[in-house]
Amino acid sequence: MKLEEALKTAIEMEENVQAFYQKNASTFKSKIASKIFHTLAEEEQGHVDYLKRRYEKWLETGEIDSETLDSVIPDKDLIQNRIEELTKINDQADVNDEVEVFKKAQKLELEISAFYKQLIQELPAPDRALFEGFLQIEESHEAIIQAEISSAIGSGVWFDFMEFDQEAG
Repeated sequence: MKLEEALKTAIEMEENVQAFYQKNASTFKSKIASKIFHTLAEEEQGHVDYLKRRYEKWLETGEIDSETLDSVIPDKDLIQNRIEELTKINDQADVNDEVEVFKKAQKLELEISAFYKQLIQELPAPDRALFEGFLQIEESHEAIIQAEISSAIGSGVWFDFMEFDQEAG
């Protein structure tokens, strides 16, 4: 894949992910889940803006540079509050609905991470740096989404750590 096609495709994918988060942010009864989706929507919009700036510069100069790519991953306390909130929810149907939305988000994040991994393997070395930062951030998004799913279904696992021991009672 050539750099121009990679940039155009990355912009399109980031726009799709951003639109998903934005559309679904207000569907949750949980304020915390809604906040996470709003935060991820803002972060994905930042990705779109960043990629568009890189693309415009590439069109002007024929070169691409990698300015710092920031992340606004939710604070650990915010995620912990979400876990505590989910344990208080009585309506399991609501939790199941939320889990389905998070599973769709997870699928999108996995797809975009796979795309960035492919670009890193296929593009010439000077063009890879731009996408390596995106891969790290998208993998963090995957972790947050997985933590939300694990919390919602009560698996006892949060960020790959056991929250409780089922045998300890």
